[in-house]
Amino acid sequence: MVRRWAWLGLVAQAVFVASCLVAASWQGPRYSSVAHSISDMFAVTAPHGALLVVVLSLCGAATIGFALGSVWPELRTGGWRAATGSVLLALSIVGLGDLLSPVERLACRMADLGCTPTQQLSNMGGKLDNIISSIGVLLLVIAAFFLAAAMRRTPGWEGWARPTRWTAVLIIAFAVASVLTQGPGYSGLFERLVAVTGAAALAVLAIGILRRTRGTAPIGAPPVAGPAQPTPTR
Repeated sequence: MVRRWAWLGLVAQAVFVASCLVAASWQGPRYSSVAHSISDMFAVTAPHGALLVVVLSLCGAATIGFALGSVWPELRTGGWRAATGSVLLALSIVGLGDLLSPVERLACRMADLGCTPTQQLSNMGGKLDNIISSIGVLLLVIAAFFLAAAMRRTPGWEGWARPTRWTAVLIIAFAVASVLTQGPGYSGLFERLVAVTGAAALAVLAIGILRRTRGTAPIGAPPVAGPAQPTPTR
């Protein structure tokens, strides 16, 4: 099951990135991947927004399963730090945040004529998107620090602790830049860097788990019998 969830987690990250790239191609000439957010692409007025919602929700569900069914068991030696980090990862923007995409649909896109930031958040979906996204990114960063601490205490994973912490720092930098560049029109770019960095980190983690569990027998599986040895005679 650890390997199965790792595979699902890996596929989910690839599908997430691919879907965001493809969806940007049908948003029309007024949409800008540099200036406009990912959430704009599945707003109520977005073309084929419902399709992207379904894909993101499935990716979120798979990531939750990966966090609880693969990351937690693999880093269990890390104790409560592994448990806390895995749960926070499941609740973060890449897990629960994506799963709740159906209730996070903005009222309109900034690419729509007459749409303003206030109008975007005028419906319940816009308000939820604003809250869940902000909290979700914060939980992702905190989860990374807890998982890094668990990796330091898990044999075979010690070398992953420092890169995991630096990944969290990088996500913080991109998230802050996304907020600070809303006026100049680069917030969409930095938001995508947050998303791609998180997806890439999870994909690498899934690959690491798959490599370390390669060839392991399932729990409860009978031992493989070796070649029969001749019975010694007297």
